[in-house]
Amino acid sequence: MGKLDGKVAVITGATSGMALAGAKLFVAEGAHVFISGRRQDAVDDAVAQIGRNVTGVQGDSANLADLDRLFETIRREKGSIDVLWASAGGGEQAKLGEITEEHFDAGFALNARGTLFTVQKALPLFNDGGSILMTGSNASLRGYPDWSVYAASKAVLPAYARVWVAELRDRKIRVNVLTPGSVATPMMRDALGPELTAQFESVIPRREMGRPEEIATAALFLASNDSSYVNGHELVVDGGATVI
Repeated sequence: MGKLDGKVAVITGATSGMALAGAKLFVAEGAHVFISGRRQDAVDDAVAQIGRNVTGVQGDSANLADLDRLFETIRREKGSIDVLWASAGGGEQAKLGEITEEHFDAGFALNARGTLFTVQKALPLFNDGGSILMTGSNASLRGYPDWSVYAASKAVLPAYARVWVAELRDRKIRVNVLTPGSVATPMMRDALGPELTAQFESVIPRREMGRPEEIATAALFLASNDSSYVNGHELVVDGGATVI
């Protein structure tokens, strides 16, 4: 018996990395998973990798019309949601003095605005007793140079969770934040390059980035009844980088 048997889960930004690993694990644990991503070819590839009990919907989580299309597809095909992992996000480096309006608006549009409206648009389909988790970043807990906009756009997520716990308590819907540290995803490797990768790994006690599968198991914990008494929590999964 799987930990998500019979559940309907939604994972945004699930065409690669941590969220794709999570989608594979959720399906292995019995869920039907809806995934989204910006590029149709990437969505198709992720669906093929997952292999079964998965529906892919192309869409940008910063685009409200795309979110409407995602949740209309879920309403039509399954009718309800038990688990939402709002994982779509991203960011680029820019140091203070060089930050542009476009850089700021793009970061907050996806990470802060997109996450909020993903959750809000999912709520009419949510079953009572379900679980919502959002992907944060330990960049909001450490002072990584050049990442202020990204860090700030992720720092809003625990604030969302604290408020939404209160607002959703009558429906017994839990809201938590999964906050990874440096994880060896294709996006991370492309963004950092070898030199910066070595710098990031130097602050991790084991001197090695996390693996997407390690984040996926933490997501499964928050999605399943294993975390039934965990609510409004920021679960930091960064190998100890923020405590030393």
